[in-house]
This record gives sequence, C-alpha cells and structure tokens, in this order.
Amino acid sequence: MHAFICTTCGTQYAPSVVPPASCRICTEERQYVPVTGQGWATLEALALRHVIGWRQAEPGILGLCAEPAFAIGQRALLLRTPHGNVLWDCIAPLDAATVTLINALGGLDAIAISHPHFYTSMVAWAHAFSVKVHVHAADREFVMRPDPVIAHWDGETKELLPGVTLIRCGGHFPGGTVLHWGRDGGRGILCSGDILTVTPDRKFVSFMRSYPNLVPLDRTTVEGIAAALAPFDYDTIYGHASDRFIATGAKQAMAASVVRYIAAIGG
Repeated sequence: MHAFICTTCGTQYAPSVVPPASCRICTEERQYVPVTGQGWATLEALALRHVIGWRQAEPGILGLCAEPAFAIGQRALLLRTPHGNVLWDCIAPLDAATVTLINALGGLDAIAISHPHFYTSMVAWAHAFSVKVHVHAADREFVMRPDPVIAHWDGETKELLPGVTLIRCGGHFPGGTVLHWGRDGGRGILCSGDILTVTPDRKFVSFMRSYPNLVPLDRTTVEGIAAALAPFDYDTIYGHASDRFIATGAKQAMAASVVRYIAAIGG
C-alpha cells in the first residue's frame, strides 16, 4: 500500500495497492493532464530525487520548496509567530531533515492551506508534526486523502492563533483562502498562495480561475475578494513563489490591482 502522489499537481491520495486511474485535481478544468499522460510517485521516491530547500523571506518567515522543482513548483511558508508556528500551504516532499529542522524551531502548531493545488502531502505533514491541517469546507470534495487530522472550517474567517486569521476569498476555488498575520507594530502581512497572484514586477496582483488554462475571474468575484480583505490591514503580500511578493504598500497595490483588472475585463 502506497499513498501515491500525482507528479503533475503533487496531490497525495489515500493509500492503495495500485495508483488511481486518474487524478481528480488534474482532470478538473483548473488544472490539466499532460500530453505525456498521468504519472505517479511516492514520498520515498521523491526523497531520492529531491531535497527541500529553505529561504528566509524575512525574520520570522521561512520559505520551503522542492529542489529541483516538483509538480507545479509549490512553495510553503513557515510563520514563526509569538503564539506558535504555522505552516502555510504545503509541498509534496517531506524528509527527515525537514522534520528535524522544524522541530528544532519549535515544531508546528497548525497547518493551513489556501486551496486544493497546495493540498499535496498535507496529511503526511500533519502526521509528522501531530497537528491539524485547516482547509475550507467549501473545497471538501477535492480532499483526496481523507483523514481525521483534516479540520474543515466554515464561514468567512477563522482565527487560527492570536493575530493569525484565515480569510475565505473564494475566486480561484470556492474555499480559496488567504492568511492574515497582524503582527505587532502594524505591519501586517497576507499570505495569498495564488488566490491573489503577485505579478512579476511585484507592483500588482491579479486573479484567475485557471492559470494554466488562462481562464479569468469575473468582476463580481474579484470585487468579492476585495471586500473580504477590506477590513484587514497589511503592508506585505507573500504569493505562491519566492520571487512573488510585494514588500511594502501591498494594501494600496491590491486596491489599484482590482481597478486595473476590472477595467481590463470590462473592455
């Protein structure tokens, strides 16, 4: 029995004798099955070909990614808050060295995921650190490895730890979530995955239903994302990759991005 991992999107499935016939995430319209066909791996196989690289985004925030890149190149963030450590989003590989490093930094108090493209091996990570993994209930159908460690939350916001709040924005997926950390000193941050994708110039964000298939979001949905974030103060946005962040002035950039996006899709 192996918990097989899709090599295209990185999603881990419930243990089985043989791999699934297809990947539920990749056959859905927001992702794709490559022309070379469906492929599968295991955590053990990934450990032979990949290591987990670390990069400090700023004091208290560490980025983790597979090297060389795997699946869609997911990046996770380790947030070291005064009230505990949170892993934001997840990557498919998990190795003994990473478990040792995170435990040396105080372990994990929670895992939270933005949307199904970052579920990857979340159950294996939750087991390794004996914590719950928080995903929005609106995306329950996309959980391919059900397990008691998964905490499905409902509603529009959830306080994960003091000062750390999950916000349902929807958009890319119905339960699409961002994380707000309202740090002391007023310089709050948003961790957005690609619910809000930071553009390469690091001056704007944008919004898509499907990135690989180039399907945009509609005006009403984007305005809903803006409304969900309006009550929160933040100066920085960390996106889905290490080079996708807005270091300062992020709330103003978000407002300008909504105006720009709506003008573009409105013709």
